[in-house]
Amino acid sequence: MPSDSKTANYVLMTAAHNEEAFIEGTIRSVLAQTRPPRKWVIVSDNSSDGTDAIIERYSREHDFIHFLRISRTPGRSFGAKVIALRKGAPLLQDSEYDFIGNLDADISLEASYFEQLLNHFYSNPRLGIAGGFVYEDSGSGYRSRRVNDVRNVAHAAQLVRRECYQAISGYAVLKYGGEDWYAQTCARMRGWQVEALPQLKIFHHRHTGASSSAVKNAFRLGRLDYSFGSDPAFEFMKCLHRIQDWPYFLITFARLAGFGWPYLCGESREVPEEFASFLRKEQRERLSSTLKGVWSVGPAPVPGQSPEGGRQI
Repeated sequence: MPSDSKTANYVLMTAAHNEEAFIEGTIRSVLAQTRPPRKWVIVSDNSSDGTDAIIERYSREHDFIHFLRISRTPGRSFGAKVIALRKGAPLLQDSEYDFIGNLDADISLEASYFEQLLNHFYSNPRLGIAGGFVYEDSGSGYRSRRVNDVRNVAHAAQLVRRECYQAISGYAVLKYGGEDWYAQTCARMRGWQVEALPQLKIFHHRHTGASSSAVKNAFRLGRLDYSFGSDPAFEFMKCLHRIQDWPYFLITFARLAGFGWPYLCGESREVPEEFASFLRKEQRERLSSTLKGVWSVGPAPVPGQSPEGGRQI
């Protein structure tokens, strides 16, 4: 049952790298929650701007906020975020909690976000991972991302039931990113349900892929799909769906090239064969369902796709 106390039975982790422009808004968003976390560990991942000073100030003012700074070799790494989260996790060991979650350092939430999310967990004991839909500023106000899908939970602001988190061994460190996709696929493999809730809004203040070019990011996502063992036919259909993304055709070509390049290089996959087999089975079932829909009721779009670091379509 939901807690009657002011704080709810969940904890949060955040990895922040040079988030001076956004981290204060994220912190204020959590402070405004109708059900704030019992503990929140914010890890500064080798930040070189004013990120540390902002986190330290709020950690002195609020006992539930804990600050940790880590140093590493400078440079971009898609596994750095999860490494930072793992280094912060020991600070949660002395806490009692039923849910553990990730919160990105460049987002803000409505005040009832976590209260509503927890109530959804309480109503479904088999729900392992849940979160909201990501909204980004399109230039004319915040709108739901086209890639939002109820079957895929964005890593930006999610909670994981503690038993599920332990079953999947937490978030995995992956060469091309995709820790959210990997976590929820592992959860489904172990019988847990995964759900994103459209009514819960996550306002993302930095555009997905803003740190790299769209074409370069598409190539990286293709390599990610290969590394997870995605089915080639499913990948082809997914890439066709990206034709409508700017710059037209180049995104589709780059993603297909990224998927095909590791085949030519003989690159090994990052995931166990059990994972790849389960994923391909899911993808083939979804592809079959989509094609049946096309034949029975006319043209239908391929559902979803893989956004920022790797949620499956």
